[in-house]
Amino acid sequence: MEQSVLNMSERCGVIQVGVAIRKVFCTGGLLTALLAVSGCAADGAKVEGKIGVVDPARVLNETVTGKRAKESLSVFSKNRQAVVEMDEKELRRMEEDFGRQASVLSAPAKREREEQFRRRVAEYQQKAGDMNREVQEKQKDVLEGFREKVGLIVAKVSKRLGLQVVMDKGKGGPTLYSDEGLDITGQVIDEFNREYP
Repeated sequence: MEQSVLNMSERCGVIQVGVAIRKVFCTGGLLTALLAVSGCAADGAKVEGKIGVVDPARVLNETVTGKRAKESLSVFSKNRQAVVEMDEKELRRMEEDFGRQASVLSAPAKREREEQFRRRVAEYQQKAGDMNREVQEKQKDVLEGFREKVGLIVAKVSKRLGLQVVMDKGKGGPTLYSDEGLDITGQVIDEFNREYP
C-alpha cells in the first residue's frame, strides 16, 4: 500500500512536470513567432512585420450587433430560468403539503405521495438540465456567428492597415502585454458597426 502511494505521487510529479514543460514550450513557440514577426529573429536578420491586437469582449460589448446578441441571449436565458423557477415552486409546495399531511396519511398513501414526489423531482432535474443545455447551445450558436463576423472585420481592418498578425488581447488570450498603439479594437468596432448596422 505504501509503495503504491509512493509510485502514485512519483507519477503525479512526472505528469505535473510534463504539463509545465509543455506550457513552457508552447509559450516559447509563441514568443519565437512574435520575435520573428517583430524583427528580432535569432539569427540577427531583420524581418519586417506589423502586429495588432484586438479585444473581442470589447467588440461584443460595444458593437450594435454584439449588444443585440447579448440581449437575445439574456432574454432566452431568463425565459428558461422562469420555467425552471415555476417548477421549483411547485416542488416546494408539494413538499410542504406532504409535510403537513404526513401524520394523517396511511402508510400506503404516504409511500404513494413520496414516490410521486421523487418522480416529480427527477422530472424537474431532467427539465432543468435540458434547459441549461438549450441555453448553452444557444450561446454557442450566437457567439460562434458573432466570432465569424469579428474575424472577417479584423481581416478587413488588418489588410487596410498592413498588419500581418493580429492577436487576441482579451482575458485568457495569448497577449500578456501590448503597447496601446497596437490596439485596433476601436477601428474594428467602427468597421463592424458600418458593416453590420
